[in-house]
Order: sequence, then structure tokens, then C-alpha cells
Amino acid sequence: MKLSVVVPVHNGGADLRACLGALVRSSRPADEIIVVDDGSTDGAAKCVPEFAAKVIALAGAPRGPACARNRGAARATGDLLVFVDADVEVHADTLERFERVFRGEPVLAAVFGSYDDQPPVSGRVSRYKNLLHHYVHQHGAREAETFWAGCGAIRREVFASLGGFSENYRRPSIEDIELGARLCEAGHPIRLDPEILCTHRKRWTLASLLRTDIFGRAVPWTRLILRQGRLPSGLNTDGKSRWSAMLAGFFVLATILCPVSAAAGNRPLALAAAGLGLASAALLGVLNRLLYCFFFAHGGIGFGVTAVALHVLYLLYSSAVFALMVFVSRLTGGSDAGPPGGDRR
Repeated sequence: MKLSVVVPVHNGGADLRACLGALVRSSRPADEIIVVDDGSTDGAAKCVPEFAAKVIALAGAPRGPACARNRGAARATGDLLVFVDADVEVHADTLERFERVFRGEPVLAAVFGSYDDQPPVSGRVSRYKNLLHHYVHQHGAREAETFWAGCGAIRREVFASLGGFSENYRRPSIEDIELGARLCEAGHPIRLDPEILCTHRKRWTLASLLRTDIFGRAVPWTRLILRQGRLPSGLNTDGKSRWSAMLAGFFVLATILCPVSAAAGNRPLALAAAGLGLASAALLGVLNRLLYCFFFAHGGIGFGVTAVALHVLYLLYSSAVFALMVFVSRLTGGSDAGPPGGDRR
């Protein structure tokens, strides 16, 4: 079995060097590494020859990771296409584990792994985001309904039969989730393997987290859900996540209603709101106790408190975006629920 690793990069800097270094140190070396430079201006791809990797340079303005991965896949010769983001370091046995899973299950079409729980970047927002991703994948259903291209592999013939990633996503978005949806629709099995690990080097700020989660994830993901006509049941759209979002909304409503009612002299309503807030917070904590304990165990009290607050904020804005877009879609007769459109390759 031949493994082709495809790494899309736009201004990767030192992260790309770390990514390629980890790949060449793998216990099972890649048969070829293809780096697709998507309009970088920092000269990041100059380091590629040091690692005996091929370079595909895309001229002009950046076209997005979907396009970059497709161009790399078109040049690949392997039986398996292993997609690794430029800010990801695979573990020594990552490629070996991919190969082992595919050899053991010939009908399996795609497999993806998980970030580890040791992100090297400092800062509470960065640690929260990277650790949350690790936790979600470690506790997700093994038979997946989605795909993840940060560290994921797919059989080349299956990838080609579906036309690759949709290039209508011009920026990092849900192009891998959309591909996973088409894999499922075509009846191709996808596996989440939490033992396939990698390290994420991405640095997050609160602004970049909100921008990515809302405009890069929640908005296009809601459009995809509306187009499919069903809500996926895996990862962060499972039943617990839906209940958590509802409880977070009740908690915020209660914290607003309680002081307003008290100021208006409506003591019974203020007490009811206080009770609703306490009950919502308690139930939210119970539902997510393992996640919140995980945060505290991996960063202490200060980080744990920050991470819990960020998670509640995430529940609020993601569910608010979903509700708003569903409302607009119904109001406009579904005009906002159309497919991405355009050629995929």
C-alpha cells in the first residue's frame, strides 16, 4: 500500500517546517509528500526540498485549502491520500496506524484521527480550542458521518469518484465536513480512530476563534444541514450538545430576567428567574462534567474557569447562528439552504 501525504499551506512559516520534520521522522515513512503552496508570501515552501518533498505552487491569490488539496491529490500516486494540515505534527506512528486500519478493513473509505492533549502553544484561548477539539474526537462515535482533513486519510479511488473537495469554499471552512457528507450519501464508511494522534500548533485569539467558529463553521455548516434536511448525530451535534445549547440559553435568559424583574419590583418573577438560572447552570455542569473536569485537569483552576466560560459562549453563539439561519431559511422559502455549487475540482 502506497501512502501519499498532501499538505496545503498558505504562509506556513515555522509550522510547515515542524510539520514536514514530523512526517520524515515517521516510523512508517510516506511514499511521497506533496506540499501545495497556495499563494504564500512568506517563502514558507523554500524549506520543502530539505525534506525530499514535492512542491506545487499555485500562482495568484490564495484559492483555499480545498483547491490546494485537490491539486495535490491530482498529482499523487498513492493508494491512500493522507491529508495533513501545515500546522499539524503527526506522531511517529500516525502514518503506520492509518495504513494498518485500511489494510485491516478493505471496505473502509476514509479514516481520521484526533489532536493530542499536549498543544504546544500557550494562551488560554489556544489551549481551550485545541483541547476541546481533542476531547470531542476522543469521545465521538467511531462510525462517523463526517470527515476531518487536518489529519485524515481516504482511498484515492473513492476521493476521485466523488470529485474531491468542493472548491466553492475559498477559505478554510467545512470543506472536509461537506466531503464527509457526500461520502455518507454515497454509502462509503468513515471511521474516527482516536488512537491516530497529531499535535496542533495553531495559535488562537478570541477574535480569530469567534470569526472562525461563526463565519467559517457555524454559518456554512448550518447551510449544509439545511440542504441535507437533517441534523447529524455525531461529534458536536449530538443530543448532549443540543441539550447543552438549550440550557446555556436558559441560563443567559435567566441572568438577564432576574435583575430586570427585581428592579421592576416583581419579586416572584425575579425568584423564578434565579431558580431557572441555577437549575440551568447545574444541569449544564452535570451534562458536561467530564469535559469540564478535563479542562481543570489540563490547566488548573484559572484555565478551567476560562475554558468553561468559553464553552458556554460557544454553545450560545453556535446555537444562535443555527436558529437565526433556520428562521431566515423558512421565511425565505429555503433560499439560503442551497448547495455550495460550482465545480469541485
